[in-house]
Amino acid sequence: MMKINKLKIVSDTNVLLVSIPPRSKYRLIFDKLLMGVYDLFISNEILSEYEEKIAQWYDEQTVRELFEIFLVLPNVHRAVPYFRWNLIVADPDDNKFADLAIASNADFLVTNDKHFNVLKTINFPKLTVCKAEDFKTIIEAASRDL
Repeated sequence: MMKINKLKIVSDTNVLLVSIPPRSKYRLIFDKLLMGVYDLFISNEILSEYEEKIAQWYDEQTVRELFEIFLVLPNVHRAVPYFRWNLIVADPDDNKFADLAIASNADFLVTNDKHFNVLKTINFPKLTVCKAEDFKTIIEAASRDL
């Protein structure tokens, strides 16, 4: 039997934020992470940003519970990008996501941020950027194949 590799992604903070609320149209993205449908790669830098932004919207207990999830899920992987590509000039803070996507050989960098559109014009290193809506469709299809 052929083993199908799970999708590997890096998620921008904006996608994580819209996928957490139970009534969000993007909740499927978070639920499929919890179910292990895809692998999420994070770095310490990204984890810090997640924490900072999530804390602006949720209480301390919710933030703590979310981070426990990130630390114990077997499909959430910590990685370190050792090279800084500096591909996103319009918002250099977004480079941490692109750098990690390259370092982890991610299938997708999932974001709704237009600053990442520049990555579609770069031939090397090649990154596939997709919006939350497109990723939702992709993981719905991947879930049917499991």
